[in-house]
Amino acid sequence: MTERSVLHEFSASGNCYKVRLTAALLGIPLERREYDIMKGETRTPEFLQNVNANGRIPVLQIGERFIPESNAACYYIADGSNLIPTERFDHADMLRWMFWEQYNHEPNVATLRFWMRWVGIDNLSELQRLQMTPKRTAGNAALRLMDDHLSGHEWFVGEVMSLADICLFAYTHVASDADFDLKSYPKVVEWIERIKGHPHYLAMDA
Repeated sequence: MTERSVLHEFSASGNCYKVRLTAALLGIPLERREYDIMKGETRTPEFLQNVNANGRIPVLQIGERFIPESNAACYYIADGSNLIPTERFDHADMLRWMFWEQYNHEPNVATLRFWMRWVGIDNLSELQRLQMTPKRTAGNAALRLMDDHLSGHEWFVGEVMSLADICLFAYTHVASDADFDLKSYPKVVEWIERIKGHPHYLAMDA
């Protein structure tokens, strides 16, 4: 990556953090531009016109071009590195876990974290309140599936850490913010500690 790289982000977001963590593990510098999503700073006409018409972050800016969607940004950063398996099946399996993270894990664990930590239970709509129990059930199912997989593997794909691990780590390691009991998933806890043990690990609040 030789072009200037800017991460448009809300730093407390796990989706934004996974992009920073990918870059940190590979020693790739990123400029950071912070937005307060609680004040609607990603919904301004300037942001919608110049950064992301979808009004969401993270967005990775490479020169004058922009990559929305966190896992796509991670993939761009890691392309050609040892975080992306070269063996054909493992490569596809990595993508499978990354898609699963955005479809089964993030919509439940991350949403509850946001509602409980930033919105506040008292401020939720009636529909959001009704969704809390099914989201918690689905979130625990996702964590259980991860724990079951990790009972026979150190990493989600192959024999080394890959983007699948990074993308799943981002919201898993802070799932307690949404009152998920990680102690119920001991293999997940061991995996979290393996990732934190990487010599270039970057904490979420760094």
